[in-house]
Amino acid sequence: MRLVHALLATTLLGLSPALAADPESCQTISLSDPGWTDITSTNSVAATLLTALGYAPEVKTLSVPIGYQAMKDGQIDVFLGNWLPAQQPFRDDLDKAKAAEVIVQNLEGAKFTLAVPTAAASELGVADFKDLAAHADAFESKIYGIETGAPANQSLQKMIDANDFGLGEWTLVESGEQAMLAQATRAEKSGDAIVFLAWAPHPMNTAHELTYLAGGDAYFGPDYGGASVWTLARTGWAAECPNAARFFKNLTFTVDMENQLMGRILDEGESGPDAALAWIKENPAALGPWLDGVTTFSGEPGLEAVKATLGL
Repeated sequence: MRLVHALLATTLLGLSPALAADPESCQTISLSDPGWTDITSTNSVAATLLTALGYAPEVKTLSVPIGYQAMKDGQIDVFLGNWLPAQQPFRDDLDKAKAAEVIVQNLEGAKFTLAVPTAAASELGVADFKDLAAHADAFESKIYGIETGAPANQSLQKMIDANDFGLGEWTLVESGEQAMLAQATRAEKSGDAIVFLAWAPHPMNTAHELTYLAGGDAYFGPDYGGASVWTLARTGWAAECPNAARFFKNLTFTVDMENQLMGRILDEGESGPDAALAWIKENPAALGPWLDGVTTFSGEPGLEAVKATLGL
């Protein structure tokens, strides 16, 4: 009876007792990372805050196709890197299988298409996809992409196979983000021409003078591959874990923020978690919107707990 009276009293006072906001099964949260620095950055922010809230995030490095299959199989709870329109076929597959739900658009103002160092673009007069074929020798008939299986690579291979823009004899060089950018850096320093996948947000845009190529709308969308990035969760997860889902719904980013985080990782050699923690400490005002209405796993006010845990 005393317990009932205590609960009633806290309710009448407009307070609530500390109760777990999510069930035990929600404490561990599986996130997918395709090895892209932007998603490493955002996953690191999410993991840092979730850990401070008492959750146990697990970030799994999986290629894009495997990551989507893992979500489809219920092995991944949340993915912060659904780039559209580049990943639309994967999104369509998930939608058809009713395997994923949209949580939020976490980034706007992104872009993703082919680019050429500005010096080479100016010298050769390359500003459009259709300008590439005339300079096949200068580019060694190669387009540098990212990791094998990435949707952007698949789009480029379709373009080559279809001989669009006269690029039927060109070769797609598949490698990881870092290897591709290292090749671009070498080419730029030596004054050689190179065409490669480029995107924003990314510190490559400040480290290099780039000319994004027009004309790739059919493969990357209009406005130089103008993109939106979405947070997805496996079907049913948000209903099972409403507090964690509220956190991810609040968790949105800006291009400038991601550029800063990625710069710490790529240019300063910081780990993702170290870069995320440093950025949060330098920008504590971001915590308010991110943690609005969010509690710790044990049901305490989230903002105060995170600040205390992170020493803010």
